[in-house]
Amino acid sequence: MSVILSYVPTVEGRGALTFGFTEARMRATDLVVIADGDSASEPGFEAELHSAREEADAAGVDYRIARNEPGRSHADNLIDASYDSAAELLVLGMRRRSPVGKLLMGSVAQRVLLEAQCPVVGVKPPVAAEV
Repeated sequence: MSVILSYVPTVEGRGALTFGFTEARMRATDLVVIADGDSASEPGFEAELHSAREEADAAGVDYRIARNEPGRSHADNLIDASYDSAAELLVLGMRRRSPVGKLLMGSVAQRVLLEAQCPVVGVKPPVAAEV
């Protein structure tokens, strides 16, 4: 069994990462980190992944990092991963948005929550951590 984690180098993504390591350790399973391909071109992304690797090693969690398949959305890749028979849980970071923001913009989190096969946990960062 595996815990699947949606990783985006944001406050929300880092909160999900910490939660994902904790869940994988508690469940005595591995962690599959699916990195958002759109974020991979941003400066500092590789440093974020290196930091994630160090955190996983320190937590004693076996993990692998996968990138989105080219030409596919992050949501599609997460949903497909949730249908893997080894998927036990899917963890993703969520940001707080106003009702108008929810109406005007699509949401990866919303799609994943509605379409994933395995249980999904949405992790919000602490209010003080948001900038």
